[in-house]
Amino acid sequence: MSSAEAKLQDEAGRLAALRRYEVLDTPREPAFDRITALVKRVLKVPICNVSLIDADRQWFKSCVGLSVSETRRDESFCTHTIMEREPLCVPDAKLDTRFLANPLVTGDPFIRSYLGFPLSTPDGYNVGSLCVIDVVPRSYSPNEIEILKSFATLAGNELELRRIAETDHLTGAVTRRGFTLEMEKILSRYRRWGRPAALLLLDLDDFKRVNDVYGHPTGDLVLQTVSRELVSQLRHGDILGRLGGEEFGILLQETSIIQSVETAERLRLHLQSVPVQHDPSIRITASFGIAPLDSQTASVQHWLAAADKAMYDAKQAGRNRSHCAGV
Repeated sequence: MSSAEAKLQDEAGRLAALRRYEVLDTPREPAFDRITALVKRVLKVPICNVSLIDADRQWFKSCVGLSVSETRRDESFCTHTIMEREPLCVPDAKLDTRFLANPLVTGDPFIRSYLGFPLSTPDGYNVGSLCVIDVVPRSYSPNEIEILKSFATLAGNELELRRIAETDHLTGAVTRRGFTLEMEKILSRYRRWGRPAALLLLDLDDFKRVNDVYGHPTGDLVLQTVSRELVSQLRHGDILGRLGGEEFGILLQETSIIQSVETAERLRLHLQSVPVQHDPSIRITASFGIAPLDSQTASVQHWLAAADKAMYDAKQAGRNRSHCAGV
């Protein structure tokens, strides 16, 4: 068995590749919606999806023609698509033993024909598909299949560009865009399952003075040091983001109010104890704002504003301290 074929059987590796994109349960994005809209128009189909196959579900990053955001994996046509390197074409689902009893064929949306092309990562894992669906039997010409293949390549490229764009090149932290997308996912999980979480915002105290006295290269060194030290103190699953300039955000998952306050204090004390390796060495401190996620959190913007106000209160109280929203 070749390496490429082996990866088609490596479900653990495939799921790890999908997780690296950190795309599941994120909001709709124009780049993917443009692709599905164009494919729908060019191939004259009622339904087109960018479908990602999770462990037990099919989730749509973009979907035109359906009102749902996900389906069970064992009912999805795309589960079959990711097991091959070539497109999956089903001219008539009612004549195909794999699908004739499928609830999506016998019931809404009454799938009758399907064409899907796998979305592959650069290292060869199929994480999903770009697919078109019709409610009548239909065969696709070699030219139409090639068109779908080209658009599938574009969708795969967008996944890669999305991943690259969400990492800050200087510190390695998640960018503001990537961080807010993570906040959306955590807020969605809270509304669905009530999973506790907290947002920490921290701003480096007197950072402008560092740039003015030592120069911007030293300022960059400070930011890199802060990012490295924060990551060293966080748990796997916690998320560090650089939100702009000298401001960082931290998402603490499965964390109570008391735990989030304790974590902020631990991080604050750690930062003030670590000198930046410079001649002379530089000591840094930060002011922290804490905003636990609760039923009053209406949106990501509301959540950010609560943490930002708490951080401002910490600054006003003298810097190098933490303050919790609502306290």
